[in-house]
Amino acid sequence: MTEDEKNLKEKGYRSLDSEMKRRFGTKVYKISLDAGTTCPNRDGKCGYGGCIFCADEAYAVSALSIAEQLKAAKEKVSAKIKNGKYIAYFQSHTNTYGDLERLEKMFAEAMEDPEVVALSLGTRPDCIGDDVTEMLTRLNKKKPVWVELGLQTIHERTAELINRCYSLFVFEEAYAKLKAAGLEVIVHVIIGLPGESKEDVRKTVRYLADLEPRLDGIKLQLLHVLKGTRLYEMYTENPDIIHHFSMEEYVDFVAELVAMLPKETVVHRLTGDGPRKLLAEPLWTTDKKRVMNEMRKRLK
Repeated sequence: MTEDEKNLKEKGYRSLDSEMKRRFGTKVYKISLDAGTTCPNRDGKCGYGGCIFCADEAYAVSALSIAEQLKAAKEKVSAKIKNGKYIAYFQSHTNTYGDLERLEKMFAEAMEDPEVVALSLGTRPDCIGDDVTEMLTRLNKKKPVWVELGLQTIHERTAELINRCYSLFVFEEAYAKLKAAGLEVIVHVIIGLPGESKEDVRKTVRYLADLEPRLDGIKLQLLHVLKGTRLYEMYTENPDIIHHFSMEEYVDFVAELVAMLPKETVVHRLTGDGPRKLLAEPLWTTDKKRVMNEMRKRLK
């Protein structure tokens, strides 16, 4: 039995941690970096206000250079990392939107760090033009580039409700373009969006499981109601707009969803932990250690 087969048997799915050890031979940590980007769903290009669950306060803009951000982030985790490597993760807002020359310089600066083994960019499918793909292809020749697309759901009625401001067809075009360029694609899915049933979520995951070329990675995220968002306003007016998952129900449902995925697809996230000072619901997610322990037992 190979190490890869052993990990699949032990965990029940292809975890990011195991995949990184297989690829790079060591523990790999994500470092969140800030490129100072905005979003076309905030500045009026396609909409205003952003998605209803997005909180500006959760993403503070850094005044530090990329090199300074890397140094500060490494110092924070230095106690638990021994000879580890890093993924430079540009997480907040839309990281392929704006001055591409400026962005490429920032991404290249992060990749120049010898301890950085890959670049990961959070973005939107409607911000993947030919010029963006060309930039990402250049960077991908230096080190692996991952593109994280915030799809959340395949259902157009939900997309309209959450103010996503792009259609599923836009996602399909972006996905095909990125895969044709040889880039790795990770798709974000939110579980528990207003008005969605479990079967709606199953349909989203089935759709992703059937994509060709195969999906490289997926992030499953339970919906967090954060103070200061439009979702929070909607929730305070009517708490029943969302399905209130218990931890046990959520763990069981995620195990079901993971079982739908191709064995090649890497599961980058099984849940999430919203900022404590902003989180209104579900509060049980703040005990991440307990949640992950239950998740591992259920998946195994």
